[in-house]
Amino acid sequence: MQFSEETKERIARIIDVSRVAIHYGYLPLILYLGWSQSTPRPSLIRFELLATPTD
Repeated sequence: MQFSEETKERIARIIDVSRVAIHYGYLPLILYLGWSQSTPRPSLIRFELLATPTD
């Protein structure tokens, strides 16, 4: 099957956008799924208090 140059460029652009979306979205998705599926659900406020540095 032969593709035109425009089709090849569109496929390449879609692949590039998909790579970026997977790269930046994978870890937040895993964290969200772990947070939403755990019992009892951890508090986000408590997490923020533990994550902030204290001087």
